[in-house]
Amino acid sequence: MVVDGLLGRKVGMTQVLHPDGTFTPVTVIVAGPCVVTQTRTSERDGYEAVQLGLVDAKAAKRANRPQRGHHEKAGVPPTRVRREFRILAEGEAPVKPGDAVTVGIFQDVTRVDVIGTSKGKGFQGVMRRHNFAGGVASHGSMFHRAPGSIGQSSFPSKVLRGMRAPGHMGCDRVTLKNVKIVRVDAERNLLLVRGSVPGAPGGLVIVRRAKGTSVGG
Repeated sequence: MVVDGLLGRKVGMTQVLHPDGTFTPVTVIVAGPCVVTQTRTSERDGYEAVQLGLVDAKAAKRANRPQRGHHEKAGVPPTRVRREFRILAEGEAPVKPGDAVTVGIFQDVTRVDVIGTSKGKGFQGVMRRHNFAGGVASHGSMFHRAPGSIGQSSFPSKVLRGMRAPGHMGCDRVTLKNVKIVRVDAERNLLLVRGSVPGAPGGLVIVRRAKGTSVGG
């Protein structure tokens, strides 16, 4: 079977030098290795998928009894982060609990979707959070960075849902689609993708095949 993607962590950004002298900005992702902790079948669950856990050396010390029992059934060490991924195609050797999934699944893939959590910016005003223009900067205007009117007085006499206002910024789930793969290093479990990736260095990311991409490319 062919798994849709795997888990990884963002390392940081660098650049790749090409033979023609041009540079490509890339983000380095430690993609996997992951282990199969559970499988989903059509007969039992109604859909085909696998649950992958990101291998972590510190996870065994922090796992509780339910987590240890869940991993003992699969015959793998405890993991801290687990996600489900679709099964794209069935092959001669089906995926079973305990199998390892590495970055090699992207060897023949050109584009992927990268999902991460954006950096937290704390409490921010409307100019930074929603890109408001602000008021005039002249002396005495008393209206420089304020949000302005947020509703009506007599009717409906309330602030409508969805009104853009100051508040917490960042820490949102962000999906980058059709990100180009620049290089795959299967020996060191590294995946180099073009451009930036959401999140801080060390943050968890989910890498999966871009929609519309065939199993072989």
